[in-house]
Amino acid sequence: MASPLTIDAAYLAPDVTPEMVSAWRRRTEYAKETLVSGSGAGNDFRGWLDPASMVTDAELTEIESVASDLRAKSDTLIAIGIGGSYLGARAVIEALSPAAPVVFAGNSISARYHSDVLASLAGKRVAVNVISKSGTTTEPAVAFRLFREYVEKTAGTDAAKDLIVATTDRKKGALRKVANEVGYRTFPIGDDIGGRYSVLSAVGLLPIAYAGVDIKALRQGAIDTASLVSESDPLKNPALFYAAARNLLYNQGYAVEVFASFEPRLHFIAEWWKQLFGESEGKDQSALFPASIDLTADLHSMGQYMQQGRRQLIETFVVIEEGEPNLLLPTGDDADELGYLAGQPLTAINKAAYQATALAHRDGGVPNMTVTIPRLDAYYLGALLYFFEYACGVSGYLLGVNPFDQPGVEAYKKNMFALLGKPGYEAQTEKLKASVANQPEGSIIRFA
Repeated sequence: MASPLTIDAAYLAPDVTPEMVSAWRRRTEYAKETLVSGSGAGNDFRGWLDPASMVTDAELTEIESVASDLRAKSDTLIAIGIGGSYLGARAVIEALSPAAPVVFAGNSISARYHSDVLASLAGKRVAVNVISKSGTTTEPAVAFRLFREYVEKTAGTDAAKDLIVATTDRKKGALRKVANEVGYRTFPIGDDIGGRYSVLSAVGLLPIAYAGVDIKALRQGAIDTASLVSESDPLKNPALFYAAARNLLYNQGYAVEVFASFEPRLHFIAEWWKQLFGESEGKDQSALFPASIDLTADLHSMGQYMQQGRRQLIETFVVIEEGEPNLLLPTGDDADELGYLAGQPLTAINKAAYQATALAHRDGGVPNMTVTIPRLDAYYLGALLYFFEYACGVSGYLLGVNPFDQPGVEAYKKNMFALLGKPGYEAQTEKLKASVANQPEGSIIRFA
């Protein structure tokens, strides 16, 4: 099988070489076996490992059918979720169907954002896909109240039942209870799939299908990549190579990995990638910090730091090989001094910008590698998503952490629940309110 992606590791040297990665074979094999066998921490959250069984053909057909029905009955879909419940879907839609009428809500508690979304819906037929395993996560629960009320008022309570779809726990939880009582159509969130690994499940696939993306091709790209990453040799398995390379660099003192792309449509792929690695590995005061830049725009803002700032950075470029529009630079009077580029395709100019940047950053002390997909379509995007998911699982075990939990996320939630007076948090409420009110003297500086 031809590889759905390649890795160019030339600019990792001398910090990381193929020989160094090969010398880690026993480590990568152990981490891979830990992931595949389920012998490691978090082993009950590996339902994403087999994309062919995570969502069956029959379930794919049902998702496509419901998406088609929602499109026929609405002008806009509001996809409500936070973290992994929305980032994956948004990443795919922004990459492949950016003009699709899908609006994301529930990923903040901003009054202005949600007011603006509600105002933008005037005169439109609206459908809602609320995505939450429990139904009680604050941000999506707040948004669901707002948009459920909007749909019921504009379409009528009875019609709203066919316009609202809940993606939630199979059996339990507040949202499951509401869906059963009201009669919403539902799709299940598997107990063995965490949010950041859920893009290729019903969590991501319904809004992606509504946007018109071929979800069967998306899944097939993941299936074929799952076969590719079964190889044990890290020089033949891109996921093992990537996981080993980033850990080798981390062990040398590098602290930040930057996802870099020269295609604006990949912006939310980078946002999804940041959650995937940040939430999976950021434990025990360890791991690379995942960051991202959008190029060439950020070469005119972050470029100076990338080139000459603190040398703690590594960089992963994601490049699209072909399939982009054949837009040629027009001829002109050369006042802009671009005559030497007249008639050249923008893809060639963009490629030269990437090559120049990768070389300059390597010369500036930033080891970098390039992940290349043949083109940006559903199949190859599915391959890219699965590649990063698998590599993340392996990398987490190489690092020595559980790549499937997120205990630190609960800290802010407990504080917020207490400050808002949620029942059951009474003891913490008074303590935290006192702590907030009694800041050290002089900590608030007011300027006239």
